[in-house]
Amino acid sequence: MERHEFQAEVKQLLDLMIHSLYSHKDIFLRELISNASDALDRLRFESLTHPEWLPAAELQIRLEVEKRPRTLTVQDNGIGMTKDELVQNLGTIAQSGTQEFLQLLKDRKDPGLPPELIGQFGVGFYASFMVAERIIVVSRKAGEAQATRWESRGDGAFTVEEAERETAGTSVTVLLKPVDEADGIQDYTDEWVLREIVKKYSDFVGYPIRMLVERREVERGPDGTPKPGAKEELVRREETLNSMRAVWVRPKSEVTEAEYKEFYKHLSHDPADPLETIAARMEGRFEANVLLFLPARPPWDLFWRGERRHGIQLYVKRVFIMDDCRELVPDYLGFVRGVVDSDSLSLNVSRELLQQDRQIRAIRAFVVRKVQDTLKGLLERDRERYTTFWTEFGPVLKQGLVAREEPDRREALLELVLSPSSQSPDGFTTLAEYVARMKPGQAAIYYLTGLTREAVAQSPHLEAFREKEYEVLYLTDPVDELWATAGLEFSGHKFQSVGKGEVELEAKDEKSHETAKEAEGDYAAVLEGLRALLADDVKEVRLSTRLVASPACLVSEGQDFSPQLDELMRRIGHKVERKKRILEVNPKHELVAKLRSRFAADPKAPDLETYARLLYGQALLAEGSQLPDAARYGRLIAELMTKAM
Repeated sequence: MERHEFQAEVKQLLDLMIHSLYSHKDIFLRELISNASDALDRLRFESLTHPEWLPAAELQIRLEVEKRPRTLTVQDNGIGMTKDELVQNLGTIAQSGTQEFLQLLKDRKDPGLPPELIGQFGVGFYASFMVAERIIVVSRKAGEAQATRWESRGDGAFTVEEAERETAGTSVTVLLKPVDEADGIQDYTDEWVLREIVKKYSDFVGYPIRMLVERREVERGPDGTPKPGAKEELVRREETLNSMRAVWVRPKSEVTEAEYKEFYKHLSHDPADPLETIAARMEGRFEANVLLFLPARPPWDLFWRGERRHGIQLYVKRVFIMDDCRELVPDYLGFVRGVVDSDSLSLNVSRELLQQDRQIRAIRAFVVRKVQDTLKGLLERDRERYTTFWTEFGPVLKQGLVAREEPDRREALLELVLSPSSQSPDGFTTLAEYVARMKPGQAAIYYLTGLTREAVAQSPHLEAFREKEYEVLYLTDPVDELWATAGLEFSGHKFQSVGKGEVELEAKDEKSHETAKEAEGDYAAVLEGLRALLADDVKEVRLSTRLVASPACLVSEGQDFSPQLDELMRRIGHKVERKKRILEVNPKHELVAKLRSRFAADPKAPDLETYARLLYGQALLAEGSQLPDAARYGRLIAELMTKAM
């Protein structure tokens, strides 16, 4: 017998499981049944290349109970595990979500935290310790002769040793704690308690869940009435507890909303109901049943690029092939959960073949179209629910606007975009609504990027647009900078940043051109002086047509990234060359007018460098950027205040 210590994270997890008060302890049985179903799925898949591994008996899950001692065993004849796999799978947690889950449990003060979350984070087996004094696992891997016994009390360690088992598969025996209704522990040796749990959580599992039941019955005649003098006898027989009908192959008219919701929770291990359900059948040259769900909130592993369990499952002719089949959806729809079951694919399909298979590409296009059509319908009929969805998943969905895959779907994606704007500061607008409000003769869709809605709304770049009542979109997600500069169009209108390039809100006639030239001549000295003093920081200094109330602002060239995106790229490890920007000054501002007089009087005056530095720093602060030398800026202000007083 070998003794092993649990991984540190597992010890923390077990401590929380055993000593925390949960009100839904029944969930442990769903997790054990789900694990057994997974083991059967794996065996069916492996049997495509190893048909000898299939047992002579039917693939099934069995529940066995003993009243004394009080035990519940969940048994399957699936793929099984080797000794090393038992140690690895039941002694450590490899998924990165463990730390997030532990932190979530510690942060939540509500003792009724739904333990459904444990499955979402890949630690479902350990839920059994909520109701167990001891757990024994006996498993034998398909294709091997040796079985292994794993045992633990959840006290920080476990033992493994050789064991005997007639067939491949796994048995999990839970030695139950005493019944404690106040603590949520039911009598899990009671037939009707088990029936209720299986019906609630696992009715749609594709394998029979069987249990030996006892009944006292009286022998009856052909008409169904008891035979004269017949006595009650104890009859034992095996019964199947679940219906086994796959939800996704049943007509929508036969499936209730409650069944869809429970299947989603079984599939995704998300305790919340889905935001939207999509049930459809693809017909034609390629056929497939599709059942998809849009979550109400992002799953913890949405941005996790490692192995996931809860994406879109692929089945072929009701045979499980793989979890999280990423070939079926682009990355920007990675939050979608569900099942795709096709009769058109070959059963021996592999992930490598999937990448090249045109049938998969056709199914993928069908899935993408269905999701986008569903979102468009939700946007049109229930703006409030769609806004909830967009708040959670908008940044992910917008990644599709810059993805190389499916460029023909970008127009449909643009129709789904919501954004705050200068005319909807507290809400959102669609691009279609923006276009409908555009001023006569307006060619471009104006936008401004920034870190937050509040920072963008206060930007000096908006002053002329606000004065002339041109609407500007506030784009505050990092991905916005990429798609808005990618040359996309919506309804024939290009996107134009109000923080880049030169701005001309009104067509200029010959007289206005002459006036502009005269202004440049009048301010030539101050422009030239600022260029010289700020040469290390700006590439150009010019008069602004976008400023009304502020003295200065910084703008970029048309294809340059914003300073916020530059900073983000540097933080994630990219080498980004710092590009100088253009300083625009407002000729109508009193400060700039006084600077003009000072430069005209003495362009070499020593205090002009201080004023230039302060003007540049003010422009940085106004747009929400960091000062390159905050300490120096503070000293300049202190010196100026001292002189003024």
